[in-house]
Amino acid sequence: MTAEAASETGGAFLGVERSISGKSWRLREADEAHALAIARALDAPEALGRILSARGVTPDIAQGFLKPTLKGEFPDPSSFADMDRGAARIADEIEKGGPIGIFADYDVDGASSAAQLIRYLRPLGIETPIYVPDRAKEGYGPTGESLLSLKAKGCGAVITVDCGAAAYEALEAAAEGGLDVVVLDHHLMQGEPPRAAAMINPNRVDCASGQGHLAAAGVTFIFLAALARELRRRDYFKGRDEPDILSFLDLAALGTVCDIVPLTGVNRAIVAQGARVMSAQGNAGLKALAESAGASPPFAEYHAGFIFGPRINAGGRIGDSSLGARLLSTDDAEEARQIAGELERLNADRKAIETAVVDEASLAADRSVVSDTEPAVIVASGEGWPPGVVGLAASRLVERYGRPAVVVGIEEGGLGRGSGRSIKGVNLGGAISDLRKQGLLESGGGHAMAAGVSIRKENIPAFESALSERLADEVAAATATASLRLDALISPSAANLALVEMVQAAGPFGPGNPQPVFAFSNLRVAYAERVGGAHVRAAFEDSSGLRLNAIAFRVADTPVGEALLNAGDRRVNLAARLKLDEWNGRRRVDAHVVDLAWR
Repeated sequence: MTAEAASETGGAFLGVERSISGKSWRLREADEAHALAIARALDAPEALGRILSARGVTPDIAQGFLKPTLKGEFPDPSSFADMDRGAARIADEIEKGGPIGIFADYDVDGASSAAQLIRYLRPLGIETPIYVPDRAKEGYGPTGESLLSLKAKGCGAVITVDCGAAAYEALEAAAEGGLDVVVLDHHLMQGEPPRAAAMINPNRVDCASGQGHLAAAGVTFIFLAALARELRRRDYFKGRDEPDILSFLDLAALGTVCDIVPLTGVNRAIVAQGARVMSAQGNAGLKALAESAGASPPFAEYHAGFIFGPRINAGGRIGDSSLGARLLSTDDAEEARQIAGELERLNADRKAIETAVVDEASLAADRSVVSDTEPAVIVASGEGWPPGVVGLAASRLVERYGRPAVVVGIEEGGLGRGSGRSIKGVNLGGAISDLRKQGLLESGGGHAMAAGVSIRKENIPAFESALSERLADEVAAATATASLRLDALISPSAANLALVEMVQAAGPFGPGNPQPVFAFSNLRVAYAERVGGAHVRAAFEDSSGLRLNAIAFRVADTPVGEALLNAGDRRVNLAARLKLDEWNGRRRVDAHVVDLAWR
């Protein structure tokens, strides 16, 4: 750590009170003594020691942190409320010979959870009829009718994955119809749980597991461990092979990464170990998906979140919602290639639709932003915008305008369905819940950072006005204090392959273990050009002429992109993440631009 960086810990880092994107730069807090001790213990640069210390790592656990093990982090399944009861109920059904129904959510977490169950039960000879609701027609979660349709197929029990925690009416109807339902979910719960044979959710009020950070895919993986233990207790595996649940770690990791849950504790071990299983390409569906996307192992959380996840989600957004679960559960290579090709096509269509919606929404937002009554919240609506892309479009508007955004697609008949995304410090879900109670919405709610709405077309203007008025103070305070946390100040010469490989060992990165952001001081923009429509490729040089290659994604029409393209001779401070770029056998370091500040 340089003297310049060390002196900045109490205030704006490198003196950046307001960057080009409007943020104040702050050095992430760390125990400097621990950082130095960690660096010495690992024989690593001090920057790595500081990164680890800032994430709560102490010198005595540094080695273990870099090599997380499932054995060391795995919780006792019995610590989950209803876990043993649910495992026993499904074990009963297995002993009867099934079939066992699966009701899965339409996103990656639901698909990867369902695929784990199918892959476990198939070699036991258990049929698994599956129901994945159509996002546009049925919406989220089970209904009594959908659950009982699985009973009509002979299922004595159904397992719901990534849904069910709030399905009071559906579960009551299932129970009244003589169907036992075991719920595997992770969404927040309040009060008494719905009626079910077992409600396994680390976020139910009375669950003492302490594993509320799990995604449904993680809950499912732990459920399979409990189920295997119960079946072994019953001597079920005498004379038959036991499925290897460790081979499902690629699926558990996929759902964990794509549901953006904290990568701490057992989640971190699941993703770290799951990436290795994923790289072995034992899953026919993921192998086919990688081939269609042009990706090759070794795989990491990036591939799960940005290569595999969007393609699997495409089916639920604009196509057949069951495609993801079918892809991840099949062992037929030809079927896998066909489904992967269909998802590749749907993902391309999704991108085109999303771009069109974002362009239309941006035009509407631009008119609002330049008006005399600049709104605190961007609300954009359009006829026929698919409900599967409005959330993505809202995220893009937040990136562009730095304030909360709600995008609403209006269906025939004048009913609009929308999705909103917020910024840190602004409780969008709470505000939308309040407006629903006031009668402006047909339905609506969510959490601080994301929410959904159902609204009549004629009420959208009043909703936009009321929402901006309700959140004006929160947005003003949040934008005034917006900050970017940086981990260390380094020079371009220090941004080498050795450092990047050491930093990668501190992953997997995500919520709870953020990707490190490095600062570079007093650089010149050697060149910059627009690429791929919305991105900017650039190179920076320090005072000695040493060059740092960089890419800035989706910034071309933002202040950061404009600054890069028109920097001239002005010098800048750069905030960036370091990535390893491998192409045709060549390996180099690329800086992914996070922010800029004029020097």
